[in-house]
Amino acid sequence: MKKFSYDSLKKFTTQVFLEMGCHLEAAEQATDVLLAADLRGIDSHGLARLSSYIRLWENDRINPTPEILVAHETPSTALLDGDRGLGLVVGPAAMRIAIEKAAAVGTGWVAVKNSNHYGIAGYHAMLPLEHDMIGLSMSNASPLVVPTFSKERLLGTNPIAVAFPAEEEADFVADFATTTAAYGKLELLQRSNAKVPSGWLQDANGNASHDPHAISDGGGLLPLGSDREHGSHKGYCLGAMVDIFSAVLSGANYGPWVPPYVTFLEKKNELVGDGIGHFFGALRIDAFRPADEFKSHLDKWIRRFRNAKPITGQDSVLIPGDPERETEKQRRTDGIPLFDSVVSDLNSIAEKFDKKFPT
Repeated sequence: MKKFSYDSLKKFTTQVFLEMGCHLEAAEQATDVLLAADLRGIDSHGLARLSSYIRLWENDRINPTPEILVAHETPSTALLDGDRGLGLVVGPAAMRIAIEKAAAVGTGWVAVKNSNHYGIAGYHAMLPLEHDMIGLSMSNASPLVVPTFSKERLLGTNPIAVAFPAEEEADFVADFATTTAAYGKLELLQRSNAKVPSGWLQDANGNASHDPHAISDGGGLLPLGSDREHGSHKGYCLGAMVDIFSAVLSGANYGPWVPPYVTFLEKKNELVGDGIGHFFGALRIDAFRPADEFKSHLDKWIRRFRNAKPITGQDSVLIPGDPERETEKQRRTDGIPLFDSVVSDLNSIAEKFDKKFPT
């Protein structure tokens, strides 16, 4: 894999979003979310996804200049209509509203409909941290996941992220799909035609599969836990909760009616809502206890868990957010590595828009 500087990738990606018709502020916001994934080592949700956003835009699924509106609100809640905008832009706008409401009344909760894929959940959950607030972010997605005991794909990978601010220690940031693996990781394996690890996938008949292309032949991703004996019913419940918070509550499409994000899924003629949905929360810590007390105790919590006796072969116990933070530190200095297949895609995008991809 070749490495590229953050600045060069930022300039290129911003130019692409501008070519799609985004205003400069929106193009920069979308770029920031997308590259945050690559910086944090979540390569499946970074520039590897850019061609997918372009495909959605070309099929009139994405409005590059949306009029994002508050459709309904109370002092602590809001329903946002994303007007088919990039989720990379709609998501941060929604979280900022949640932050404003939390600043005013203690907590802020925003449900979103009529949006699109919003990148990594952790980006949005981390926005309240600088305001001494806890952040919560979740989103539903295209139906690629089979519920426990099902052959039908009815749920998305439906991520959840929660971020807590610490004082001296690094912030606690948990960001995970409610499946054993995110679909983007499967896409990377498809591009290299690599074998899928056990527990990620089942084929059309419900049998375990290691074929990265089994999902396009009727198979499905497995909920977190993989099978009933290992707790897949819990992953199924988590994914279902995200679907209901994000879409049943907001008025977006849910379950099997979520508009397809990937090419092999057929476009649904029947819809039960508007676009895909997200759900955001911001909680002001001093609405519960003094912020400095909370952060001091979170520091103590983090230190105790990090200093737990590790099993043989491990140096230490990780705290949620540790791997991503270390990866970001390294990649800001050494550059962001991109798979050859991703570089090929990006060069094709550069040619399409008459731009030059960094070398």
